[in-house]
Amino acid sequence: MSVVSPTVTQSSTCELLPSSGSELLRAESLFCERDERVLFEDLNFSINAGEIIQVEGPNGSGKTTLLRIMSGLSGAYEGNLFWKGETINSARIDFLSNLLYLGHKPGVKAILTPVENLRALMGIRQSVTDEQIHRALEKVGLYGYEDVPCHNLSAGQHRRVALARLYLSTDELWILDEAFTAIDKKGVKELEALLQERAHQGGAVLLTTHHELQLESGFKKLQLGKSAVVKEPVTTQVVAGEVR
Repeated sequence: MSVVSPTVTQSSTCELLPSSGSELLRAESLFCERDERVLFEDLNFSINAGEIIQVEGPNGSGKTTLLRIMSGLSGAYEGNLFWKGETINSARIDFLSNLLYLGHKPGVKAILTPVENLRALMGIRQSVTDEQIHRALEKVGLYGYEDVPCHNLSAGQHRRVALARLYLSTDELWILDEAFTAIDKKGVKELEALLQERAHQGGAVLLTTHHELQLESGFKKLQLGKSAVVKEPVTTQVVAGEVR
């Protein structure tokens, strides 16, 4: 049985994000294995208001598994999760009410149009207008497709419908699995700007991406897997996965 010790580092193209924001989600002593192989153990880190954390690692290192654990979708782990200082079970309603999770699957109903999908997805959480929905769809490159049934759209366009939720969400925590998939260079820059804006407003983002992030305000990296390499500049390195 192999054991992998995760590492947390900080990267920045300008200056580091402040880590003095209030703590939102904390992981303590997380352990997870799959097929008798340890993905991570003794993993301790927290996500604070105003922070962006990118989870890195080679394929099979447990990136998606970790995001599913942190979002409450998987219970296949040992350890503890806390939301604003309370155990995740006792604070579950508040936690889920303030979480936006985007996974590999877009979660789009094929029979509905993009506008109808966003109306349904956002309507159970917050009040949004059709004007806001149209503006969000334009941001992700779906201008002109607002009223086309999604079964007539491509898989990439389905992904963009899901991404439009980010331009409507006011949730405190975003957990995003490969959010930069299927968007062009202009969309990438706009999404990077949106993530930074969300952090500046006090929100927090935990994400995986194969895209090389270019965030002026900086971000942290959580590395999983033996072969992961820390990209410069690195200012802080932590042993056994603890953020300092």
